[in-house]
Amino acid sequence: MGTTHNDTVPDQDPPPLTDDGHHIVVNGRKWRATDPDIPDALRKELVAELMSARRDVRTDAASARPRVQDAKVALGERGDPWWDPTIDGRRTRLAATMRTLLRHRDAEATICPSDAARVVGGASWRDLMDTARSVAAELAEQGVVVVRQRGADVDLATAVGPVRLARGSRW
Repeated sequence: MGTTHNDTVPDQDPPPLTDDGHHIVVNGRKWRATDPDIPDALRKELVAELMSARRDVRTDAASARPRVQDAKVALGERGDPWWDPTIDGRRTRLAATMRTLLRHRDAEATICPSDAARVVGGASWRDLMDTARSVAAELAEQGVVVVRQRGADVDLATAVGPVRLARGSRW
């Protein structure tokens, strides 16, 4: 569930947090809270994709469940705890965030690797940029994304400066 509960039921108060702020309590059950350091605009995109995927579970569970998983990982509600991440956990969360943001946006839209770094790294997002570019390179090798610079496809290993990510041939 997560703190996204309040986004789906706007007239209700948000569920109470545990003393450490890591979980919410809904009907007596603890659920991991959404990472509070996700910038609001990006959090809204991730939640919107999560809600869309949840609706699609009823009609196309096979494709919707991985979308739900990615969105929940991106929000910090699954995977490594956002308050105590590992290097592998951050890489997993960066990849999930990239996929979730690309799914949420129009099919031809792009994202910046820094969008994913901002979600995962909070105020220290700049420290994650090398890792975000590395994760983007792995996704590009798999054909999941295409790396672009000024609208042209580029190899991230040789690209200098800002790049954008778009859906790849194996999307």
